Amino acid sequence: MTDKDLDRAARLSVAPMMDWTDRHCRYLHRLLSGETLLYTEMVTSPALVRGGALHLLDFSEEEHPVALQLGGSDPKELAAAAKLCEGRGYDEVNLNVGCPSDRVQSGTFGAVLMRTPALVADCVKAMQDSVSVPVTVKCRIGVDDQEPTEVLPDFLDHMSRAGVQRATVHARKAWLQGLSPKENRDIPPLDYPLVHQMKRDFPDMHLSINGGITTLDEAEAHLAAGMDGVMIGRAAYHNPADVLCQADNRIYDTGQHSDPVTVVAQMLPYIEQHMSGGGKLHQVTRHMLGLFAGRPGARGWRRYLSENATKPDAGPDTVEAALAYVTKAAA
Repeated sequence: MTDKDLDRAARLSVAPMMDWTDRHCRYLHRLLSGETLLYTEMVTSPALVRGGALHLLDFSEEEHPVALQLGGSDPKELAAAAKLCEGRGYDEVNLNVGCPSDRVQSGTFGAVLMRTPALVADCVKAMQDSVSVPVTVKCRIGVDDQEPTEVLPDFLDHMSRAGVQRATVHARKAWLQGLSPKENRDIPPLDYPLVHQMKRDFPDMHLSINGGITTLDEAEAHLAAGMDGVMIGRAAYHNPADVLCQADNRIYDTGQHSDPVTVVAQMLPYIEQHMSGGGKLHQVTRHMLGLFAGRPGARGWRRYLSENATKPDAGPDTVEAALAYVTKAAA
């Protein structure tokens, strides 16, 4: 996949979300949208390089275009981890400079790296030297008492001079002291105008905006305002059909769209394969609970899967029984 292809895919992306955007979630999302750029959960470079946890790199070929997000702050270790990611076939390697969790802080990576842009530049340079796929960055507008109008331009300047051609900016500060990771997703105010200004200030960089965006209408508004891409997080997970079913048509102008009932049928062979390898049904269906959010039968679908997917005899027929709540309601 060329850089131009990835730039196009990045017009809309689904954010990396811990415990959510695993390979089963991404497979579902790919069926809903054939064009959107998908991101893995964050994988730490120590886990791959020192821990040998290469199973964290597993994914299905159908997921392309797909990017792996790395967490770390050691240039050599990140370079080695990026090489492993490229070897597994990922289209892009993304460096996390935005996650505010305590675990991330204790490992000296994530949002705390906003304080050390020169180190981040060294990290991305080392990663770029080790791989041929794009190395990108996801960051915040600042942390704690930093002034975003000063910090963000300086950070992006470091990234640009380091050779980063594409970055995603979460339009909130991260407060590393006093707010939980959950609170950091809601409480710090959004500053979309600042991120839009960064696109004007760095016209040669492909910049995506992230944070608080929940609908395709909002995504289209940001694109119309000049942003190169939009990244959607929780809304794409909790209401995947609302965000992704029309994405190929509205964002990429393909004329294509998907139907969640059809997608459920397309998931059944995947579920069978997963279970034949020793997997559990709920490992897949937990990502499907919001598939019919806001539609007739959604409550029955969600309740039936929640109550039955963990049972010892649960299988594809369980999903079909849950789907009946939707099809009957729509009849």
